Amino acid sequence: MIHIGIIGGGNISDTHARAARDIEGVEIAAIYGLNQEKSTELGRRYGGVVYSDFETFLQHKPMDLVAIGSPSGLHAAQGIAAARRGLHVLVEKPIDVRLGCADELISECDKAGVKLGVFFQDRVAPDLLRLRELIAAGELGKPILISARVKWYRPLEYYAGSRWRGTYALDGGGALINQGVHTVDLLLWLMGEVTRVQAKAITAVHEIEVEDTIVATLEFSNGAIGTLEAATSAYPGYARRLELTGSEGTVVVEGDRIIAADLRQSIDGLSLKGGEVLPANATSPVVSDVSGHRRLLEDFIQAIQTNGKPRCDGREGRRSLALIEAIYESSRSGKAEFVWL
Repeated sequence: MIHIGIIGGGNISDTHARAARDIEGVEIAAIYGLNQEKSTELGRRYGGVVYSDFETFLQHKPMDLVAIGSPSGLHAAQGIAAARRGLHVLVEKPIDVRLGCADELISECDKAGVKLGVFFQDRVAPDLLRLRELIAAGELGKPILISARVKWYRPLEYYAGSRWRGTYALDGGGALINQGVHTVDLLLWLMGEVTRVQAKAITAVHEIEVEDTIVATLEFSNGAIGTLEAATSAYPGYARRLELTGSEGTVVVEGDRIIAADLRQSIDGLSLKGGEVLPANATSPVVSDVSGHRRLLEDFIQAIQTNGKPRCDGREGRRSLALIEAIYESSRSGKAEFVWL
């Protein structure tokens, strides 16, 4: 039996709890969150001892790993505390909001000999795994052009009703680091390193400290160029879209599904889906389908049991944060920035 502790009491911690509940041999042992009412409700739904004190929570026995779904700016500090008590750490995206904090978390997990993973569930989506195989096999030919769009919408109360969303200290930024980070990770996972960026961010419709709209141009180490758009200002909200063009054709992804593959040569076994019904995350922070989180949690548990490497470990998880920091710096400076992943 694997015993898991849940850190956080919001929407994403509910997702983590639902994912854990669906895995045979996993038990939710303990729950900690700053909002006692929400944490108590999680405990009522999914089981586990509910704690109001973080240090007491970390001492709960038995507990093998923690799933961290607290505000992003707390990820590293809470993960470090857990690692120092011998607990494996699986943290929600982004790994943290500061590279220095992420690096400290990685170092402390190494010292403690515990696994560190990040919830980037695109890496276990069947269509995206297939797409990565096609790219690695050269089926798209020479990479040329990439377009990534995360044109989502969040109402004014999404930020107004939260103490941490839209703040520099705990969110680290806005639409890019919170909503767009999955797509940043996906671009790096599929296409390799980005070497140079130029970006512009604005706050268009929300009264927040950070951006709700951003556009970046990207130069990849493989010679391709691309654009990245991320927004929580795009009413009414649209499916995440990714278009990858190489010398052998173009593949289009909506959400996490391949909907078009216009290639010079057909590929056996590549089944295309029609355009998706608008996914819930385009308009709401609530995750309705937990299958991706479940598969990633299963992968992380397997890494613990076999002493293997999680599908997205801490060093992989930090790469998206490094690119995001470069994009933000370019927007602040008005200049192109080189990226060091």
